[in-house]
Amino acid sequence: MGFGDLKSEAGISALNGYLSDKSYIEGYQPSQADAVVFGALSGSPSEKFPNALRWYKHISSYGSDCKSFPGATKSLDSYGGSTAAAAKADDDDDDIDLFGSDEEADAEAEKLKEERIAAYTARKANKVAVVAKSNIVLDVKPWDDETDMKEMERCVRTVACDGLLWGASKLVPLAYGIKKLQICCVVEDDKVGTDFLEEELCKFEDLIQSVDIAAFNKI
Repeated sequence: MGFGDLKSEAGISALNGYLSDKSYIEGYQPSQADAVVFGALSGSPSEKFPNALRWYKHISSYGSDCKSFPGATKSLDSYGGSTAAAAKADDDDDDIDLFGSDEEADAEAEKLKEERIAAYTARKANKVAVVAKSNIVLDVKPWDDETDMKEMERCVRTVACDGLLWGASKLVPLAYGIKKLQICCVVEDDKVGTDFLEEELCKFEDLIQSVDIAAFNKI
């Protein structure tokens, strides 16, 4: 048991490992254990042993008072853990490949990123696009009461394009025996606009006087 020869680098290495989670050799305050170990050192540990160096500076700050530390004085071999175990712990620390660990972490992070991108792309590919549509009610007005309303409706329904679907219609009285054609249609917003409908219908100028939007609702 013990730290071994504290005048050798192996002994100081064992002490350094032992003090990695301790402030003192024994207990939570300076004791004769610290005085004995301190006296066995030939001088201040080097900076490569930070735990031992920290402890050494702290104990040396007491000067000659360390002889009056409480506790019983025991042999040097009575203090510390197994020298071999401490040395092994130090060796294990030396074996840690920090760059290798970083590379493995980076590779794992890159792999996770690629998996997430692939999953997102798959979801996007399988997602059904929502087509925005609207229901429009048109008021198509004739020139007079002599206009052939059946012919006018037939002409209206000849207007065709992708994204346009004509629906129900009816004749609505206006005044003096004149009736207007009120007709519904469903359009895909990205393909058919109200301006297009008005322009196309007004081309039947012999039958149609004007076209108004009676209702416009998003579906």
